[in-house]
Amino acid sequence: MKGVKKDGRQSGRQRYECTFCGYRFQYKKREKILKKKLWNEYSHGKQTLSELGEKYGHTSWWVRNKLDDCHVSMPTDIPPQKTIIVPDTTFWGRSYGVCVFRSWNLKRNIWWNEVPGEKVAHYQYGRKILEERGWLFLAAVVDGRRGLASVFKDMPVQVCHFHQMKNVTKYLTRRPETLAGQELRNIMLTLPKSKEKEFTKLLSDWHTQWKSFINEKTYVTGTKHWYYTHKKVRSAYKSLESNLLFLFTYQKYPELNIPNTTNTIDGYFASVKKKVAAHHGLRKDRRFKVISELLRKS
Repeated sequence: MKGVKKDGRQSGRQRYECTFCGYRFQYKKREKILKKKLWNEYSHGKQTLSELGEKYGHTSWWVRNKLDDCHVSMPTDIPPQKTIIVPDTTFWGRSYGVCVFRSWNLKRNIWWNEVPGEKVAHYQYGRKILEERGWLFLAAVVDGRRGLASVFKDMPVQVCHFHQMKNVTKYLTRRPETLAGQELRNIMLTLPKSKEKEFTKLLSDWHTQWKSFINEKTYVTGTKHWYYTHKKVRSAYKSLESNLLFLFTYQKYPELNIPNTTNTIDGYFASVKKKVAAHHGLRKDRRFKVISELLRKS
C-alpha cells in the first residue's frame, strides 16, 4: 500500500503505519483470512495448538486466542423446503450428547443442539424449531427408540433396519442357545429383503408355535414373585412386534424414496467423532464449536 510501511512493534500482530501521519492500524481483512485458515486447519485436521503455533511462528496460546475469536453458526445457505428427516443423537461420554436433524434429500445437517441425554422432548423441540423456520417434513427415519415415532406420528415413519436387527441381537446374541431364539434370529435376518406380508406371516407363525414358551414363568421359591423364564427371547420378539408397523413404511411410499436405515447420519457421526478425538481434552464450549463446524460442513 502506498504511503504505508509495516510496523512490527506489537508482537503477534501484523500492523501498519502511515508514513504521512504516523497512524498505526491493523489490516483486518488479512487478520480475518488468517483466523479462518487457522480454524479450518484445526477443526478439519489433526494438528494440535502447539503444532499450529510452530507452523505460524507463535505460541499455542496465540493460536487458541485466534480460534476463540472464530464463531460457528447453523447453516444459512439452505432455504427451508420439503424433506425426509433423519434425527438422531450421538454422545461423548454419558452426559454429553448432540441431537442432530439431517435432511436425507440434501445430505446436509440442518439443525443440532447440545443435550445431556436422549429424550423424546429433545426431538420435539428440534422439530418445532425447524417447522417454525419453514421446513416441511415428508417422512422421518428413526432408530427405533421408544416413543420417538410418536414425535412424527402425523407423517410416514420408518424404523431403521440396522438398529432393529442390532436390538434383537442384543437379546438373542449371534448364537442363541434355544431353538426358539435361533428360529427368531433367522426370521430377523430376512428383514432387509422381505416384504411386509411375508415377514408378518413368519413372525406370526413363530409366535403361534412358541407362545407358551415365551410366556413361561418361573416363581421365586417361597414367594409370590415371578419372572419370565425366557425373558430375552420374549424381549426380542416384543421388539419386533412393537416396531412391525414402522419396518416397511419405505415400501408403502415408493414415490418418497424413503431409506430403510439411518446410515446417512450414523456414518457421519463416526467421521465427526474421529476428528474430535484428535483434539482430546477440549473444554465443553470449545468442543461443541468444533462439532458444530464439522456438522455445518456436512
